[in-house]
Amino acid sequence: MQSKVNSVDSAFPLPFDAGEQVLGLAAKVRLVLFDVDGVLTDGRLVLGDDGQEYKAFNSKDGHGIKMLQRHGVATGIITGRSSRVVEHRVLDLGIQHVYQGRQEKLPAYEELLAKLGLAHEQAAFLGDDVVDLPIMLQVGLAAAVQNAHPLAKQHAHWVTPSIGGYGAARELCELILFAQGAYGAEMQKYLR
Repeated sequence: MQSKVNSVDSAFPLPFDAGEQVLGLAAKVRLVLFDVDGVLTDGRLVLGDDGQEYKAFNSKDGHGIKMLQRHGVATGIITGRSSRVVEHRVLDLGIQHVYQGRQEKLPAYEELLAKLGLAHEQAAFLGDDVVDLPIMLQVGLAAAVQNAHPLAKQHAHWVTPSIGGYGAARELCELILFAQGAYGAEMQKYLR
């Protein structure tokens, strides 16, 4: 399947290279899943004296997720850790598919695909470590952040220009929007 680049999109080229093969894979995506630590955050775990966990999320990533949702692409997270701060972030972003505390991530992925009635090629996943490989090896578009483990990068269809927690998720969102012919219209509305 070719990407759906239209005249508005050609006025707003992607600020990074993806290649036609990756754009073809991205054009089919109806569900985008993200790991949290090392993908939506920089991977550091900040703990207070009281044991409270803190994470820093990138607001650009959040805006990218919102843009995907506006264009009918479902979003979700599958993460090995459980955290109250993640609960707050997904609520803020309207992410409906949330799987926390999943040491084995593949069963959560398979459960969600069955629930939504989607095929593997309609799913994308952004990961950063070897624990993400079972899902990355199944999805239609496997992406890894720039500072991912070498094995995760080796098995990714595409590696983001940015590192985890610093806009990598936004880049994947924009790539998918571009491939589906929605990127230019999304950018154009900010110039009115």
